[in-house]
Amino acid sequence: MNEPRATLKTHRQVFRGRIFAVDSDRVLLPNGHEATLDIVRHPGSVVLLPMPDPSHLILVKQYRYAIDRWIWELAAGSLEEGEAPEAAAVRECEEEIGLVASRADEIGTFYPTPGYCDEKMIFYRLTQLAQPAPGAAAAQKDPDEDLRVHTFTVEEVRSLIRDGTIVDAKTIVGLMLIGA
Repeated sequence: MNEPRATLKTHRQVFRGRIFAVDSDRVLLPNGHEATLDIVRHPGSVVLLPMPDPSHLILVKQYRYAIDRWIWELAAGSLEEGEAPEAAAVRECEEEIGLVASRADEIGTFYPTPGYCDEKMIFYRLTQLAQPAPGAAAAQKDPDEDLRVHTFTVEEVRSLIRDGTIVDAKTIVGLMLIGA
């Protein structure tokens, strides 16, 4: 069954940044009312679940300015224009974790804030992890990244969620997707 959708009346981009844009759209909603909605437009991202083996998971600790604290989380990155999500997951694994994944399996998708943002997060379990080949060009971290990488048992990650150490929604969703 096709459910009714909104009809765009007017569109105005109010901000364009390095990672996302913000649009202000006037729409006719399915209920017949008109509204102006501000939407964050994001190219989409990949979320990494690097698993050296079925009982271990690699997380990164990084400073998040928006909440002014260091947090443990799953590594993730935005899709580059025209980039396939699986290729982005493998690229981000090498950039952020320092390991090359020979296998990347899509395990789910998630819209973290659909009330005002169209970002689609695609989760990948990355396995068959290895050091980059000797002499291979090193993957470059983004300039704003300062990452600490650590391997945890899945049970340790569960415990960090329960005690409030892990506060990142994508990490909690990722753990759920691997059945942990």
